[in-house]
Amino acid sequence: MNLLAFTQNPSLLMQDNSKSNLEQVLEEKFMTSSKFSMEIESIVKQNNGEINYIDAVVLYCSENNIEIETVGKLISKALKEKIRYDAQKLNYIKRSSNAKLFV
Repeated sequence: MNLLAFTQNPSLLMQDNSKSNLEQVLEEKFMTSSKFSMEIESIVKQNNGEINYIDAVVLYCSENNIEIETVGKLISKALKEKIRYDAQKLNYIKRSSNAKLFV
């Protein structure tokens, strides 16, 4: 189903659940924060933790021709904490007492 079908038939726009069909189509076509986080998690898990979250983001961006500067909006809070933990472990940033890791 394409976007034109939604504009020609407004009854397709809403369904019983909370998301409209238009939102579902847009979510399938475009990257969301949750989708991006799941992709990064799967890269880390596929490599049995041998690759950290920072490298997983860089790898994903290079494989999908995405500029790293543009993915900041896609990083969820949980993924951001994991990246911060990796950065502290690698001494890229100072260790802080309020850093939390949500697994």
